[in-house]
Amino acid sequence: MISSFPPFINKSTKVLILGTMPGATSLAKQEYYAYKQNHFWRIFFTYFNQLPVPDLFGERIKLLQQNNIGVWDVLQHCEREGSLDTNIRNHQVNDFVSLFAAFPNIRHLLFNGKESHKYFMKHIGTIDGIRFHVMPSTSPANTMSFDKKFEIWSETLTNTAL
Repeated sequence: MISSFPPFINKSTKVLILGTMPGATSLAKQEYYAYKQNHFWRIFFTYFNQLPVPDLFGERIKLLQQNNIGVWDVLQHCEREGSLDTNIRNHQVNDFVSLFAAFPNIRHLLFNGKESHKYFMKHIGTIDGIRFHVMPSTSPANTMSFDKKFEIWSETLTNTAL
C-alpha cells in the first residue's frame, strides 16, 4: 500500500491541482512531480516566467503558493505496481469534504490527467461553486509535446484569473 502526501495549500489557494497518486520517483523523494521527464514544473516555471526550474522542492512549491495554486492528489492510499495510474488497485480517496471546508477560497480544480478526474467524479462528484478542468497529463506517459501541453495549461491558468 502506498500513500499520497499532505496537501500543499494555504488560505489564499484559489486553484487546486489534483493528480491521482505520486509516481514511484516522487514517493522515493517525497516530492510532487519529482520525475525529471514530467513536464509539471517546467510548465509552471515557464508560465510564470521564472525559468530555470529550481532543484529545491520548497522553491517549486513556493512559486505555486505565491500564485494562489495548491497541489494534492485524489487518492490517499492505493496499491500500484510502477507509476501508471492504470495499475491502481484497492484505493481510498482523500478527505475533500474537510479540505473544502478548511479552504473555502478554492474555485477551480485542475485535474492533471483524465484518471484523477475519473476517480474524483466516481467518489466525490461535482461541487457547487467550483469549476473543474481536465488537463492533459504532464506525465511522460502522455506523448503530447511539451509545447502543446504548455499551450493548454497556459490557456486554462489564464482563464482562472490567478
